[in-house]
Amino acid sequence: MLPRTAQDLDPDGEPIAELHRLAGIRRDIARAEEAQVRRARTAGYSWHAIASALGVTRQAAHRKYGRK
Repeated sequence: MLPRTAQDLDPDGEPIAELHRLAGIRRDIARAEEAQVRRARTAGYSWHAIASALGVTRQAAHRKYGRK
């Protein structure tokens, strides 16, 4: 589950435990992003539209999520 606010992060928490937790959040976000890109492509959205939503270039989006 993603933190809702900065207060949800524990600045006084044990640093290594917090780093593990943040790495898990990063993995969850990456999986969710990939799933949404697949959904967008299936729905007919262009690489340009997807890249714009992600804040990256079309080439970067295609390189990361295009078929290999």
